[in-house]
Amino acid sequence: MTEPERGVLGPVRGFARTLVSYAETRTRLAANELEEQATRLYEIALWTLVTLFFLGVAVVLGAVFVLIAFWDDNRLLAAGLLAAGFLACGLVGTLFVRRRMAERPRFFAATLGELAHDRERVEKP
Repeated sequence: MTEPERGVLGPVRGFARTLVSYAETRTRLAANELEEQATRLYEIALWTLVTLFFLGVAVVLGAVFVLIAFWDDNRLLAAGLLAAGFLACGLVGTLFVRRRMAERPRFFAATLGELAHDRERVEKP
């Protein structure tokens, strides 16, 4: 390659290196965000399962206790109140999970923000 050809290709190579560097940085950021989201969803699922297990055991034992305690007097009333209580707890749990899902950060928010910032820098004269 002659000296003038190197001179012409030098800026192009520099621009290509810069472009590859930006792409690498943004890809690493996207990968980090993906890992954070996966960890967060795993944690939510795990704690949901643990909570449901222990609440289920407690509910069954509590219901058996109440029904045995009121077996002779008001077993139908006790069973109805237990069903209403279980329904109320289920609704509260559903509202909690919906609120927690709404609080999660937007997927790839930091990556999209950085790409928008890069686009603004390129578009400025």
